[in-house]
Amino acid sequence: MRISDILRVKGDQVVTVRPGADVTELLTLLAEHKIGAVIVSSDGTRVEGIVSERDVVRALAARGAAILTQPVSNIHTTQVRSVAPEAAVEEVERLMTDNRFRHVPVVENGALRGVVSIGDVVKNRIDELEAERTSLTGYITGERV
Repeated sequence: MRISDILRVKGDQVVTVRPGADVTELLTLLAEHKIGAVIVSSDGTRVEGIVSERDVVRALAARGAAILTQPVSNIHTTQVRSVAPEAAVEEVERLMTDNRFRHVPVVENGALRGVVSIGDVVKNRIDELEAERTSLTGYITGERV
């Protein structure tokens, strides 16, 4: 299974925020879209960073409520690991687990094509296991599924 398979089911819509947007605008986007992270991009195509709920919480703890009016560029992660659509889901699972992050941008030819979350990866794995269980049950009982 490839990341492109997850995007085909999930869709390729990506929420982005400009680096100069303030943190309050970021929080509005996160709440509005019910997501945990946003890609930081000036043009909606190039990945300049990623910013998550964790980044906001850490900045609040370190610097206080003043960060709410500061630009996202003051708190976002600039060293972003991305994957290609052809990447194997297992590779991305390992990347997310080893590096302890929950969102990975999908980039092709330098352009943002989607975002995969740990929730997307887990859902994919559950769907695979369910299909396997159904297939095995059908095999054992002699029923075609």
